Amino acid sequence: MHTIISYLILLLTGMVMHGQNTVEVSIRDFDNDNGHVRVGLYNDESKFLAETYKAVKKEIVNKQATVTFIDIPDGIYAISCYHDEDDNGQLNMLLGMIPSEPYGTSNNARGFFGPPKWKDAKFEVKDGELRKLDINM
Repeated sequence: MHTIISYLILLLTGMVMHGQNTVEVSIRDFDNDNGHVRVGLYNDESKFLAETYKAVKKEIVNKQATVTFIDIPDGIYAISCYHDEDDNGQLNMLLGMIPSEPYGTSNNARGFFGPPKWKDAKFEVKDGELRKLDINM
């Protein structure tokens, strides 16, 4: 009986943990350690760069930072980050449309005459994966 209960516990634990992924983002090449980096995880193309699924504010040390998102369900995601040098909580813009603070996205996607596109920044996680991403500022 003890063996059956142990087996059921292991089976249930495996089922609960299945689909819970981790996304680790290493951000490098900051110009300085001023302020913080703000990192957004997006799970919906229609909300990309507008509304985050999860967000983290992290200190920059030696011109780099690492952010980890845990318990992420299987799916398609994208990352966007910016160096909030003045710590005002927003990406500063020149003329309301050109970023004046460094920014980056997953897959190091860059916009051409506009913000980066979802299709260039998206990535998939599934099956309990640990996904490591590098973003260069």
